[in-house]
Amino acid sequence: MSIRHALAATAAAGTLAVIAAAPAQAAEYSSALKVKGVQYDAPGSDSNRCSGGNTKNEYLTIKNYSRTATVNLKGYVVKDAVGNKFTFTASHKLEPGDYVKLRGGRGTDSDAGNVVYRQNCNFIWNNDKDTVYLLKPTGARADAHSYTKRADDADGNGYINYHG
Repeated sequence: MSIRHALAATAAAGTLAVIAAAPAQAAEYSSALKVKGVQYDAPGSDSNRCSGGNTKNEYLTIKNYSRTATVNLKGYVVKDAVGNKFTFTASHKLEPGDYVKLRGGRGTDSDAGNVVYRQNCNFIWNNDKDTVYLLKPTGARADAHSYTKRADDADGNGYINYHG
């Protein structure tokens, strides 16, 4: 095989590898908003009592990775694999690089404190495995991550980081 044909074959193989990898990367980076991490297993013994429970310690961090665009969370949906979901019904704007923690339990939402409460004392994330979906107001997927405690939480602290 001549060098020219070998280079052409290598380039074609590389192109195929890039084409095959493109859909996964394109889906992951289709939105400025991404799931930064999830505290899927709240520290302590699980108790979903509204008074004295620990659902506030289960949270999902959503970050605006854009360098220029401010994104309003109103209409965005967070859900798990079986369809438990939370919809951001109020305006909550994330400046470039800003984040919000979506916490379980009841509380007062605060832009200054970067927190929104689900106003629901039930846990949403499973402690063994689940899938976290972040959906745009249109229903299109902004980000999604599946996890298993055994494979994705090496230190066993109940927190998984997705995007630095």
